[in-house]
Amino acid sequence: MEASQPQQNSITGGVIWKTLLSFFFPILLGTFFQQLYNTADAVIVGQYVGKQALAAVGGATSTLINLLVGLFVGISSGAAVVISQLFGAWDTEGTQRAVHTTMAFALAGGFALMIFGWLISPAALRLMNTPEDVLPHSVTYIRVYFLGIIFNFIYNMGSGILRAVGDSRRPLYFLIVSCLLNIALDLLLVVTFRLGVLGVALGTFLAQLVSAGLVLLSLTRTTQIYHLNLKKIAFDRPMLRRIVVIGLPAGLQGVMYSVSNIIIQTSVNTFGTDVAAAWSAYGKIDGLFWMIMSAFGVAITTFSGQNFGAGRYDRIHQSVKVCMAMSAGTAILMTVVLYFGGELVYHLFTNDDAVIREGMVILRLLVPCYITYIAIENITGAVRGAGDSILPMIITCIGICVLRVAWIALAVPRWTDIRCVCLSYPITWTVTSISFIIYYLQGGWLRRRIAVEEQARLAAEGPEME
Repeated sequence: MEASQPQQNSITGGVIWKTLLSFFFPILLGTFFQQLYNTADAVIVGQYVGKQALAAVGGATSTLINLLVGLFVGISSGAAVVISQLFGAWDTEGTQRAVHTTMAFALAGGFALMIFGWLISPAALRLMNTPEDVLPHSVTYIRVYFLGIIFNFIYNMGSGILRAVGDSRRPLYFLIVSCLLNIALDLLLVVTFRLGVLGVALGTFLAQLVSAGLVLLSLTRTTQIYHLNLKKIAFDRPMLRRIVVIGLPAGLQGVMYSVSNIIIQTSVNTFGTDVAAAWSAYGKIDGLFWMIMSAFGVAITTFSGQNFGAGRYDRIHQSVKVCMAMSAGTAILMTVVLYFGGELVYHLFTNDDAVIREGMVILRLLVPCYITYIAIENITGAVRGAGDSILPMIITCIGICVLRVAWIALAVPRWTDIRCVCLSYPITWTVTSISFIIYYLQGGWLRRRIAVEEQARLAAEGPEME
């Protein structure tokens, strides 16, 4: 029996700012719990194990994980775009093929990365100048993390499917459950059983297993057109090609981000354990801003994708204006709160005066520059939702990644100070934001995507008209 099209879809027909906010807040809360999920590890080991453990669960391990996972996560964003477009056009057969191909990719990619990550992590951490007193903790944490990476992939791919069809609530509920479970396991394994870094790694492993199970249960039990049949999980080559064409540039962009961050982390590690721990703690504090920007990005990508599929191109432009305004307000508020209250937040992670002092130097240099980043997230999300991902990747890679690496290579040796390393962020954000604004206002990206879709439609109709 063929599914019937719903009478009303608020994403393609409702009030834009209300729709975006109703979709944004569950994503934001989900991202908050994702950040809490990761931050809990840092808080607990920082308070109960020591600053070496704090540096181990953040810093180099987080940067290396982001590098190895980034390519697959980027490609999964291509799956979300394809599914949102097909769902917006109410293409039942296409949505089914996309869903099962996406989950096949999650399983294959997760298994491959589990093996690869386990094998190369120790050598990679040494290449990143991880301090010797931190290295054993880092190796333990990252290897257990990669053992559970397949569960992480299943959850993220499954949640991406749900968000692509406009359901941002269930991924939130699943994440809340796994987050609370992770915190409880951290406390049990670290505080009670004194397993140290191994304890938080095992807590993360088990919590990710639960979240993967919940999202699979949700997808297999739904009667909607995005229903998942475990027996039908397989690669559909044309659909996989379509997903990769959109998602691979985003994945490569994520890899380039991570490569530049690895170079920065390597530079940070040369300043010693205090600075490395401060950088790790700042990364968790800073994550509050990034989780909000990420939520705006996911919201506008799905909004743009469904409206592009439905032919509502005017709503894409209006959504960019709305998201830019909301992002700007958020950036200003976050700057004020963190600039004046950052020291209190640092005490959640450590009571080491040297670490807090170094951390405040980093924080007070970077948080006033948040406003320079917002155009990147919003415009990238809008154009990627319409299926345009190659030129945004090029702009990001040159404006942020290449320029950032050049700064580290040329400026830091002449001014050997953590503040010089930090300046690589606002400089590259500003350059890339200006580039994206120019690219977006020219409008060629949307005209090209409309032409491509029209050609694909005519090609599909051609045999039927003969």
